[in-house]
Parts: sequence; C-alpha cells; structure tokens
Amino acid sequence: MTPQAPIKAILLAGVVAATIDIGAACLIYGRSIPFILHSIAGGLLADRSFAGGARTAILGLVLQEGMGTVIAAIYVWLCQVLGLPKHRWPLWGIVYGAGIFVVMNYVVVPLSAWKSFPSFSAWTLAGNIAAMFLFGLIVAFIARGRARET
Repeated sequence: MTPQAPIKAILLAGVVAATIDIGAACLIYGRSIPFILHSIAGGLLADRSFAGGARTAILGLVLQEGMGTVIAAIYVWLCQVLGLPKHRWPLWGIVYGAGIFVVMNYVVVPLSAWKSFPSFSAWTLAGNIAAMFLFGLIVAFIARGRARET
C-alpha cells in the first residue's frame, strides 16, 4: 500500500459519503439542499444560520464535507489499529454507521449551538438510521478498495 492510499481513501470516502448524506437528509425531511446546509451551519450559529444566505449555506457545506472527512479518517485509522478484515467491509460499514448515528445524534448535536436532543418520527428515525448505515457502507467500501492500492 502506498503512503498516499489512506489519504486518498479518507478524502474520497469522506466527500462522497458526506455529499450523499446531504441528499439523504433532503429526502428524509422533505427539505431543500440550502435548508439542509443552513441547518448544518446551525451547529455553529443556531437559528442565525438561516439569515446568512449563501455564506452560511457554504459554511454548512464545508462543515458537512469536513465532518465526513473526519468520520472517514477515524474509520481508516480504526481499520489500521484493529486490523479489521477488508473482506468484511459490509459488516464493519454497518457497525460503523450505527456508531455514527449514536455519536452524531446523542453527542454532536446536543453539544452544538442547537443544544437539542433528537426526537424522531418513525419515518425520520428509520431514514436517519438507513442514512448512517449507507454513510458507513460508503466509507468502508471506499476504504477497502483504496487500501489495496500498491
């Protein structure tokens, strides 16, 4: 494996998963991309994010892509430290996605400027869990594929 392979995996997995996650949020909540991006920026700005126009939407996008990259980096690091078998990537992706769901909803959001604990309808709970499973699967798939590069 080249030294660049983990970095490529982290960046590609983080950006792809984070971008798809924006679309998933649009579907789950029936909201537009700008609304979702303003909501993400609200993690720093709370309600003020909705008054910021394009600047806070871009902030939301940067935050989303940055968080996706951090999440992917943690996965790649865990794979290296724990020696997770690459052929079991679907299992580890789902497990990791479940972890992402818990951390994002019960640690990150409550500690953000929103300071709220999640309340889900059956639809949004199922959608959020599915989205985080998908996020984890994307990260695991790309990390597995890139780790094979020599």
